[in-house]
Amino acid sequence: MRRLLRNTLVGAAVIGLAAAGTARAQEVPLPGIDNTAFGTTSAEFLLLGAGARGAALGNMYAAIATDPTALYWNPAGVAEIARPGVSLSTYDYLADTRYSWGGIAFPFNDGQTTIGFQIGTFGFSDQPIYSLSAPDGDGSTYSVSESFYGVTLAQNFSDRFSAGLTGKVVSSSLAKVSATGVAVDFGTSFHALVAERPIRASFVIANLGSTLRYSGVGLDILVSRPSPPNSQQVPQDPAPARYTAESFGLPVVFRVALAYDFINSVSTRVTVLGAFSQPNNSRATGGGGLEWGLTNIGQTGFTVMARGSYTYQADNNFAPTGDAGFGTDLWATEDLDGLALGGGIMYNRGTVGLGLDYAYRHMGVLGGTHVYSASINW
Repeated sequence: MRRLLRNTLVGAAVIGLAAAGTARAQEVPLPGIDNTAFGTTSAEFLLLGAGARGAALGNMYAAIATDPTALYWNPAGVAEIARPGVSLSTYDYLADTRYSWGGIAFPFNDGQTTIGFQIGTFGFSDQPIYSLSAPDGDGSTYSVSESFYGVTLAQNFSDRFSAGLTGKVVSSSLAKVSATGVAVDFGTSFHALVAERPIRASFVIANLGSTLRYSGVGLDILVSRPSPPNSQQVPQDPAPARYTAESFGLPVVFRVALAYDFINSVSTRVTVLGAFSQPNNSRATGGGGLEWGLTNIGQTGFTVMARGSYTYQADNNFAPTGDAGFGTDLWATEDLDGLALGGGIMYNRGTVGLGLDYAYRHMGVLGGTHVYSASINW
């Protein structure tokens, strides 16, 4: 079993790196030209995260994710879960949309192997339809429902290294059209001691997979037909036809994260984190964060934590030029992400642990959002 799992994970890593290398080889940038694929990916809800702890720490969380939310952030992290656990989170996103995530993980094989399952959903419903012929709406509505379902297998290969692989099915329904695709996530986690304090490093490739091509009755049209020759202009019924939609890729992300316990005692922990992330549909992001925790306060079983991070990503601005077209001020100084703050409380007694977490995440010109999550392990 261990040999099969090792071969599977190593093979997945080789395939992922080869695919990434091929994609980069096909996108050789010309001097002075930004070839970032802005606005060319679908199912971008795959980037919305999991859990309030991860939201407060941004992409940096991939380095220390060792709870069920690691199913999303870094599949290698769930190999370090000591006992089964469940995590749920939800938050209101932009424009009255909602994103929710849930995951469950089960360690076995003496804790060396973990299997997990996750689901993420995003969307809204009953939005009025406006058109040129009915600018105030015609009474009809539409809905958007997107989701992904993932299965993860993770393995501890030594006391310092673990790896994990996730397979996902992605489903997207936009009004009267829908599409389905598949993707994989691959992650590694290295953990050691420096000056008798834990240090962790991770590398993750997420959402590497197929494209999405939408189809459905929303693409159906009627095409008028000319009268045949010598028919005395007899009217012809329109012919049914269907538009063919373009295929769009998934938002692939390459992520590297590092974490170091600056203070690590029996009751107090201060972890410094940093990360670099490169999506295929936007500019690179980078940032740093801090997590402070007090463990088992007064031998009561309660643990409290405070978190904060800052993530920078150059805003993808398109500045008007004053003429009929638009210029591309692609190196604008404004940032798309920003400050995130949060905290949590956990209670552990015997074989049961309960946790509640909260985070506020600022998203630059898009405003901010509040994230709530709950977890239990046994």
